Amino acid sequence: MLVEANQSFVHFSDKQTLKVALVGNPNSGKSTLFNALTGLNQKTGNFPGVTVDKKSGFVKLKPLLTSPKGRNYSGVKASTAATISETPPLGGGWEGLAEFIDLPGTYSLYPKSLDERVAFEVLCNPGNSDHPDVTIVVADASNLKRNLFLVSQIIDLKVPVILALNMMDLVEKEGDIIDVVRLSERLGVKVVRVSARSREGIEELKQAILQPISVPQYNFIDVKKIAPELVGKIAGVVDVNSDFAAFQIISNFSEISYFDKEADKKRAIAGLLAASAVDVNKLQSQETVERYKVINRIVEECITRKSDVKTESFTNRLDGVLTHRIWGYVIFLAILFLIFQAIFFLAAYPMEWIESSFVFFSDWAVRMLPPGELSSLLVNGIIAGLSGVVVFVPQIALLFTFIAILEDTGYMARVSFIMDKLMRKFGLNGRSVIPLVSGIACAIPAIMSTRTMSSWKERVITIMVTPLMSCSARLPVYTLLIALVVPATKAFGFFNYQGLVLMSLYLIGFGAAMLAALVMQKILKSRERSYFIMELPVYRSPQWRTVGLTIYDKVKSFLLDAGKIILAISIILWFLSSHGPGDKLDQIEKKYQSAEMIGNYSEEERQAKVSSEQLESSYAGMLGKTIEPVIRPLGFDWKIGIALVTSFAAREVFVGTMATIYSTGDEENTLPLREKMRAEINPSTGMPQFTVAVGFSLMIFYAFAMQCMSTLAVVFRETKHWKWPVIQFLFMSVLAYLSSLLVYQVMK
Repeated sequence: MLVEANQSFVHFSDKQTLKVALVGNPNSGKSTLFNALTGLNQKTGNFPGVTVDKKSGFVKLKPLLTSPKGRNYSGVKASTAATISETPPLGGGWEGLAEFIDLPGTYSLYPKSLDERVAFEVLCNPGNSDHPDVTIVVADASNLKRNLFLVSQIIDLKVPVILALNMMDLVEKEGDIIDVVRLSERLGVKVVRVSARSREGIEELKQAILQPISVPQYNFIDVKKIAPELVGKIAGVVDVNSDFAAFQIISNFSEISYFDKEADKKRAIAGLLAASAVDVNKLQSQETVERYKVINRIVEECITRKSDVKTESFTNRLDGVLTHRIWGYVIFLAILFLIFQAIFFLAAYPMEWIESSFVFFSDWAVRMLPPGELSSLLVNGIIAGLSGVVVFVPQIALLFTFIAILEDTGYMARVSFIMDKLMRKFGLNGRSVIPLVSGIACAIPAIMSTRTMSSWKERVITIMVTPLMSCSARLPVYTLLIALVVPATKAFGFFNYQGLVLMSLYLIGFGAAMLAALVMQKILKSRERSYFIMELPVYRSPQWRTVGLTIYDKVKSFLLDAGKIILAISIILWFLSSHGPGDKLDQIEKKYQSAEMIGNYSEEERQAKVSSEQLESSYAGMLGKTIEPVIRPLGFDWKIGIALVTSFAAREVFVGTMATIYSTGDEENTLPLREKMRAEINPSTGMPQFTVAVGFSLMIFYAFAMQCMSTLAVVFRETKHWKWPVIQFLFMSVLAYLSSLLVYQVMK
């Protein structure tokens, strides 16, 4: 039973920057609240010592004289916030810079995965560099009972806590009433009502941070009754703020890493645990039972239900269709079909405008700059390389728009649910769907998201097969090649053939991932039992601000991260393509300046032959010629070979490489890359180089090949062993080569 007690308040007048951690259950709206608080003032990194994503944002906080709704803000009286005792009026609190840290979602302080372990160590280890001055626990107000479990654990850590009751609009829509003042009194912490999606209560939450924050002095439950002697002994070894902090060391000792640097304490704790022969699972079960006894009473006191019998909600009715064992798959495929149709249809217009702009700048540079190395570098290296990046921004933006909308509406969680049964046949479960679907955007964060998986075997399999999903880096390659070899005609006056081919490539990647997972399931041995538990959020209209932030972040990442690589390789490739050993390139130029050559060829034909022979004799041409015998059975020539080599840094480099190769030596030819490639003639056959067979062979090669050094680095970091990225690189390369060989030989 909760015991009322006087509260102590923490003041931050001596701090210039305040660390504020946001923690909460998955699907509680924590990240949406983080975006609402920080806007564009965000940065992404890694938590110290681990590769788990860290999102943080800095915001200047300043006290207001009145609340945002015009009322005096003293705490208890305001409808949007409450505290168990009066706090100083606004204007007298702390003022300064606050760093908001978005911790990974967790249901409790019992870490079962890498993500949950990060949240646990940040909150429970005072020595952690990200340990917060204030912890904001974000709770789904429409499911308060379950969310209060984590809230109660953090309260028992005896740290400054604010409870943000999110999704209050859903509670009000259902007609339920939460007595916020009473809830604040029972918990002993400030409680702020917010609706992160509509940005209601955001300013009130900021103001609550500025005021002195109470630290609960009572215990939500008395953990000493569960492990009376052991809690006291642990507290004697480690300096802790509360009995529950000592209890956490007992129940999570095997998961704690922050004692690794304190060997004496680690040995002492291990000795105490061994001597007591404690059953950790039993302790956690007892704690859970005791907490829910108190939580049930609080919920009964603080929540008034509109009706004990609720009518079927819109979410349940929609789930009856979208999670149907047959129609669920049909609808998912239909959504994918519409997405890929839209990517080609909607992106066509801005892409044409971007292409025209680069052609204009190239023409302008050719006219304004005198012929020479500088002009060649600018036109054939920098502008050509940049055009290979920027022209695909509309398609990248559209892809991430659709993904963000599907996630924000709650539909992606349903995809995981309906795919669980299918995934289990291949050695995975529904939790693997999130990394695989995220792989459509980028394999790197997708692989990192496997940290939420508790099964080692399923996590390794998911990591190994995720790069087979067609990521956004492949999209520029696909769309360039599809535009070359697939006619832009429509079936039934509506379905675009190019969109159908693009969707097929994504489905092929998924099919290959499933088959690879099936093979690995037979090879890897593990006795772990797999389970899949997921809470399905309610359906909501997408929050366009969140969608916009996602698009901005992803496009910026594509332009800056991929763009830097492509631009650097384009400049290097320009040099390799424009220079050769000795004076060989000059000799070619002199050969075609002879009277005989001038008489046999027009100026345009002569210049084309000079450019072709010089490129073939350059350092880049020598590289391409070296590997051409290996790739010739696939239908690839030495120019494509150069692009294959350079794109091992990143797949999207293929486009920039082709743009540079087809520009080098011919500054007058400023046509878009697609037109240059379409005009390329195979000297052996006299036919176009990029036939249907070559185009599809190249697409299949890029669908399967592991051409991303960053992904291999992340696989190493996540698995802590080089054998996994080596195996991944080898099996994907062999699969790409053999598949491409088969496609070309069948279609040629």
